[in-house]
Amino acid sequence: MIKPDRPSTEDARLAALRSYAILDTAPEDAFDDLVRIASAICGVPMASVSLIDQDRQWFKARLGIEGDESDRDSAFCAHAILSPEVMVVPDALQDVRFHDNPLVQGNPNIRFYAGAPLVDADGHALGTLCVLDNRPNVLGDHQLEALRALSRQVSKLLELRRVSRALNVQLEDRAWYESQLHAYQEHLESLNADLAEQTRTDPLTGLPNRRAFAAALEDALGRGKACSVAMLDIDHFKTVNDTHGHAVGDQVLVQVANLLRAVAGGHGMIARHGGEEFAWLLPDATPGQAELSCGHLCQTVRLASMALPVTISIGLAHGRPGEDGAALLARADSALYSAKRNGRDRVDVAA
Repeated sequence: MIKPDRPSTEDARLAALRSYAILDTAPEDAFDDLVRIASAICGVPMASVSLIDQDRQWFKARLGIEGDESDRDSAFCAHAILSPEVMVVPDALQDVRFHDNPLVQGNPNIRFYAGAPLVDADGHALGTLCVLDNRPNVLGDHQLEALRALSRQVSKLLELRRVSRALNVQLEDRAWYESQLHAYQEHLESLNADLAEQTRTDPLTGLPNRRAFAAALEDALGRGKACSVAMLDIDHFKTVNDTHGHAVGDQVLVQVANLLRAVAGGHGMIARHGGEEFAWLLPDATPGQAELSCGHLCQTVRLASMALPVTISIGLAHGRPGEDGAALLARADSALYSAKRNGRDRVDVAA
């Protein structure tokens, strides 16, 4: 195991870290939420906000990791703070720095690591937002960019927390305190709005994700709208990935998403529902209009000029009086499987 070097500005870095008065504090939802988002976006079971103290790394937030701290000499994050870029270790057993590391050879059996440094206003790397897996892994460009964005959010939360603590000291000057608190509250609300958008948007295609689609469907049904739901699946997509690789598969997903967005033309909501599956919410469309729109969509994808031509199968369900969103989605999903059994590249309508 190769022990991490100390930054040339270590004394100043440690002073900056301690100025936040955050070490050994209780968990906070704002940091826990960012760790969960990072884990979900990167598709890994472990993630943490790790702060590098003099002789230890301490976790302000953690997911899938036991204990509140570990030795600095064995910490992957102590290496990651030495560079401003995301540090990625695809397979720790193949990396001379980590192959015999106790965190690799024993619990939690780290094989994959990616850590984005948490940098303060003076350029000191206080720690990292990191994601980990117990098997070799790689991240796509969109996942790396999301990890960088989330690490910036952690840094801003740290700064807001420090400012909030300083404001508490100024309670004697009530007018100054209230004006500062209002300004930072607005900033925090803006950050929360950005985070809410990230949790409702698919990072690869830019479409709304499954969570956003479910909320839109429940909202439409709650307002008494007549809704149709179409479930769409790219035919033989596993073959695309197996034959051409996941990078080409991602390109196909983006191209199909762009086609769906263009054909929908802002009518209803097109969302990536998961994997190669998409969903289309058609509020206020008659059954005939919904079927015509789905048939046009199927034909458009079939005839589109793409580097790798594909087709889609569609299952369509029209809402029934009193039917909830889960039941409507289940009928559309059943119709989708019917379309795939009946030859694919077609639209089947739920009974």
